[in-house]
Amino acid sequence: MYKFNRNRQFSLSDFNQPIGLKMNPKNRWIKKAETIPWNEIEEQYASLFPSETGMPAKPLQTALGSLLIQKQYGYSDRELVEQIRENPYYQYFIGLPGYQDKIPFVPSLLVEFRKRLTDEILAEINEMIAEYNSPQNPPPCGGDDPDSGDSETDNRGTLILDATCAPQQISYPQDVNLLNEARENLEAILDEICYEYNYYKPRMYRQKARQDYLNLAKCKKRTGKKIRHAVKKQLQYVKRDLPYIDLYMEQDDIEFTEKQLKRIRVIRKVYEQQKYMYDNKVHSVKNRIVSISQPYIRPIVRGKAKSPVEFGAKLDMSIDESGIARLEHLCFDAYNECGVLTGAIDRYRERTGHYPERILVDQIYRNRANRAYCKKHGIRISGPALGRPRALSAEEKKQAYADNTDRIEVERGFSLAKRCYGLGLIKTKLDTTTRSSIALSILAMNVNYLAAAYFCAYLISAFSRYKWQKNLPKELTFSVCA
Repeated sequence: MYKFNRNRQFSLSDFNQPIGLKMNPKNRWIKKAETIPWNEIEEQYASLFPSETGMPAKPLQTALGSLLIQKQYGYSDRELVEQIRENPYYQYFIGLPGYQDKIPFVPSLLVEFRKRLTDEILAEINEMIAEYNSPQNPPPCGGDDPDSGDSETDNRGTLILDATCAPQQISYPQDVNLLNEARENLEAILDEICYEYNYYKPRMYRQKARQDYLNLAKCKKRTGKKIRHAVKKQLQYVKRDLPYIDLYMEQDDIEFTEKQLKRIRVIRKVYEQQKYMYDNKVHSVKNRIVSISQPYIRPIVRGKAKSPVEFGAKLDMSIDESGIARLEHLCFDAYNECGVLTGAIDRYRERTGHYPERILVDQIYRNRANRAYCKKHGIRISGPALGRPRALSAEEKKQAYADNTDRIEVERGFSLAKRCYGLGLIKTKLDTTTRSSIALSILAMNVNYLAAAYFCAYLISAFSRYKWQKNLPKELTFSVCA
């Protein structure tokens, strides 16, 4: 159940401040709240609750605002609730009617917020915020036909696109550690079944298996022979425990929980992969599982100097001339990002009504198919042409330098999102919440960017009132750079 209040969005003057508290209207969290169309988003959010019965859910401003604060500072769930209780600006940002010295909700409710706000919903909210803070768009060029208006004169704007990896907080995967964890999970499941249904525990040699694992874990000098011997031992222990699971599954009076069945399926897959790599003396396999608790994570080979292999989600992010970042593609499997370019261009046209004038991408996007697509629609793609390199004129060199300089904007966005908005280390455990966390990082970065743009506009208007500005040349103007 959800109670939608159309007049929920209020100004700072309506916020109930206690006696002696005078909040600054120029505070950044007040400015951030002004950049978000809460009423329009609340109306869309209410459609997620078709039921008319039950306890009313928390408003979207409370859910989204709390998650944005958490992304800004990296608070834990418990610490976030305490920070909101102590900070009146946080309480105003999440939509409370006034300052209150009590927690607005229990920390466990944040898990439901992340599950409820999926990456698709957050992408829609991102578009609503961008449209709310943008000037009126000009009419579409070329009418309603997407194939019309392909001439170069109809194209305007810039689209920057690049890919990165959002690392997941997991231990570095090693074959021995993974098999030992699988064995411990099987033993825990067998213990639960035997305790609940009063069965005798089968002989699992857990102490000997633990000692065999520690013999390698505590070894100062690991050789290939020692590692292979330890892997063989753990494979044998896992192989011994799996028939016990099958035996209990055949019993009619035993019911496994959904969590246990899911964990057993993952362990079977891990055993098959590890057995294949051991028998064939290889170190890679298709769709390799690197975490038993998070089986959706895959190794992503990026070839970076710091971390050649990363474990997390791979994503494509675009930035247009307005400075707004958008999540174009997100996947846990490794993929070739060149296939994302055409979709990003089409979505750009749907938003603006015209194609971009130029596309700034790195070399992996500049294949023949993408070049032909850009040429068809009159879009200039950055980088040299395919084939034998030729001598460039001075103007072409200047243009290439400008393209490389402007393309750094998306790299800056990645750096900012990873350093300041939690994209550098994803701590969620489910695949759905991981997607939501990545989308939240980009949304928090956009909200902060829009608030900073408003602050820059305020400074420009303040400087314009000085008398010395009258002596400046008329050609000198101020603008907020994206």
